[in-house]
Amino acid sequence: MTAGPVTGGPGPAGPRARLRAALAAGARVHGTFVKLPAPDVVEVCALAGFDFVVVDLEHSTLTGADAIGLVRHAERCGLPALVRIPEVDGPLICRLLENGAAGFQLSMLSGPAQTWALVQATRFAPDGDRSVSLANRAAGFGLPGSGGLAAFLAAERADPPLLVGQIETPWWRDGGTSFEEVIADLDVVFVGGTDLAVGLGVEPGGAALRAAVAEIEEAARRNGIAFGGWAPSASAAGPAGLAAARYLVTGSDLQILAAGLHAAAGEGGNE
Repeated sequence: MTAGPVTGGPGPAGPRARLRAALAAGARVHGTFVKLPAPDVVEVCALAGFDFVVVDLEHSTLTGADAIGLVRHAERCGLPALVRIPEVDGPLICRLLENGAAGFQLSMLSGPAQTWALVQATRFAPDGDRSVSLANRAAGFGLPGSGGLAAFLAAERADPPLLVGQIETPWWRDGGTSFEEVIADLDVVFVGGTDLAVGLGVEPGGAALRAAVAEIEEAARRNGIAFGGWAPSASAAGPAGLAAARYLVTGSDLQILAAGLHAAAGEGGNE
């Protein structure tokens, strides 16, 4: 999949729908984390060919206001922007959706109550408890020609926000909770490899971690859900056990910038 033209906007042909269609078709989609509060970053990601970005509200200095600005700009660039959140915050989720967020990536998912809370916060009644307003850009600001309330509700029900659950601790191995209880309502099951390695008490990249990743991949396959994860680069996906990942996040804007600056500084020192 390749990013759309620098236009975008809400509606059935918008960034969210294109990303969902690519996942449903079995394509691999490729994104990166965004940790810097610069709209230029998401625009460059779109032009560079990334399929999506994940605005990071867990491991960054971004504020909610920063994230709103980034998802607004990403949508106008035709680039799906999900937001990584450390917990389900209904009012924040509502504001992000009203400004163009394609979906959410919930960290440290380990129980069905978390998944249910995420579903409820991202769906309108009767499927959830997301608050309704037409005074926002996702609803066309309620202007004539936007379709009104009925059209807005129908569009959101037909193409709801994408939901990604990060599995970062080996909770399923205690026998108390099954994968089916936790992941059934997700679009993507995502491996948080670094935290999972720490939780298992093993080295990243080792056989024990790859075995756990394989268990998560199998659970996703068994439930018809896309499998995903993070790697420092696309070439590192295979060794990390992510060869079959259809939702692949590599690096971050900050990591890519740091590597480029380090390389540039080294070249200058060799003159």
